[in-house]
Amino acid sequence: MTHCILIGAPVDQGQRRPGCLMGPAAYRVAGLPGTLMALGHTVEDIGDVLPGPAPDATCANPAVHHLPEMIAWTHALREAMAEALPRGLPVVMGGDHALALGSVAGAAIHAMREGRPLFVLWLDAHSDIHTVQTTTSGNLHGTPIAYALGLPGFDPFPPFPHPVPGRNICMFGIRSVDPAEHAAMLAIDITVNDMRVLDEQGIVAPLRAFLDRVAAAGGLLHVSLDVDFLDPSIAPAVGTTVPGGTTFREAHLVMELLHESGLVTSLDLVELNPFLDDRGRTAKLMVDLVGSLMGRKVFDRPTRSF
Repeated sequence: MTHCILIGAPVDQGQRRPGCLMGPAAYRVAGLPGTLMALGHTVEDIGDVLPGPAPDATCANPAVHHLPEMIAWTHALREAMAEALPRGLPVVMGGDHALALGSVAGAAIHAMREGRPLFVLWLDAHSDIHTVQTTTSGNLHGTPIAYALGLPGFDPFPPFPHPVPGRNICMFGIRSVDPAEHAAMLAIDITVNDMRVLDEQGIVAPLRAFLDRVAAAGGLLHVSLDVDFLDPSIAPAVGTTVPGGTTFREAHLVMELLHESGLVTSLDLVELNPFLDDRGRTAKLMVDLVGSLMGRKVFDRPTRSF
């Protein structure tokens, strides 16, 4: 049994398509607390995090928008995650992916206090390795990995508390990378399992190789699950759809392998935009995936008609 701590993070300013702020409510309505309790876990919902006052902050990149607000969100979510981790498994319900600027920082603080290395599994169509200075869209949901690595170019954000080595990060399922991000990844020792790798090798071998490294190091594992990791044909409720994502069964296999590893210590659910959903279809799928991560087997789930 695991004590699951639900943290609402209605972050909507990391990109330009409104709607992600409704994500935490959608996960609750789609039955996330009940799904976890039915599996024998205890659930504590601390409600939605509220950011403090936005600082008077600017940067040299004119494309960047909502910088002060995102700094405030980063502070608030870093503290919420660092406070929750000693008590259980935090599940951060987003909110766009900029929330990971704070959630991964909070996980890094906890790992540092525990004297254990932090590993990050990035389940996403995008690499999110821009900095505040390199982003051309100005969307800060494309920057969390660069921030976690401790790369320069994040003034006036607070320094990342304990940068994650590139070798401790695994990108899984990516298929949309711009030239600047590609160059950044080539310079850093990050494990990149893009969709070409998964098409050729399957899901199991690349994921188990990474999980074996986490286990051998005695690491803590933060998983960040973006809706666009999934193919848009099964998960339409995201503002950054990229064709060619994981199938229903592939995504569940990832979650099942993660559960069997026993390594996951914190989780992000990001980029759900209920305004773009079809009668809650994507929200329900994401809740089902969390169920698989937390121990539900295929034969535990009743057959449904759609």
